[in-house]
Amino acid sequence: MKIKFPRWFYQLASPRWFYEISGKLLPAFTIITVLLLTTGLVWGLVFAPEDYQQGNSFRIIYIHVPSAILAQSCYMLMAVAGGIGLIWKIKMAHVMAKCAAPIGASIAIIALATGAIWGKPTWGAWWVWDARLTSMLILFFLYIGVIALSSAFDNIASSDKASAILALVGLVNIPIIKYSVEWWNTLHQPATFTITEKPAMPPEMWIPLLIMVLGFYGFFTVILMSNARIETLRREKRADWVKEIIKNY
Repeated sequence: MKIKFPRWFYQLASPRWFYEISGKLLPAFTIITVLLLTTGLVWGLVFAPEDYQQGNSFRIIYIHVPSAILAQSCYMLMAVAGGIGLIWKIKMAHVMAKCAAPIGASIAIIALATGAIWGKPTWGAWWVWDARLTSMLILFFLYIGVIALSSAFDNIASSDKASAILALVGLVNIPIIKYSVEWWNTLHQPATFTITEKPAMPPEMWIPLLIMVLGFYGFFTVILMSNARIETLRREKRADWVKEIIKNY
């Protein structure tokens, strides 16, 4: 049975179409992202009330939680894009996977660093070999492995294939990160946001957190599109439309 995809799916496979549409979307995404991050930071760091147990130290949640969520989402996107590239030989999928890896690694570092800073006053230690922390560290190393494989081959097709396979294998770590606090006894608190349960925090605390999560996703989208545009030009440098862009530039 042949799978039929919508028209936009095939358009995304076109480097030229992606370059043109992303150029039109970037300004709007950038403005929205700046507004979201500014609103979330000011609200969360200045106007949100103190936590009754942790005081002002809890405010690092407005950086830590969005970065931890995004680090996992970015990895899933990278793995899915790599899988699409492997199965359907779509060049833009490999471009997205390659460009997502360094962004995800950077976000994972932020999640680990802010978690350590938050852990010191909460647990009395910068680091413990907690299941959630350890699996997040493994996620960072998976990102590094994908980046290394992507740069290890002179042939683009070989590097795309190798990095995509590693990304797909590493997907097993995502449910471990998510459910580690339920499967094992851990110091880490349960998930801050769940679909089925009402947030434990009052609205004046979780609304700016939600805004920050959306802002982080917006930031990721802007950086990913910008890097993918550059990578597309690099890979398609011999195409007539790219030559025309370079000539006009």
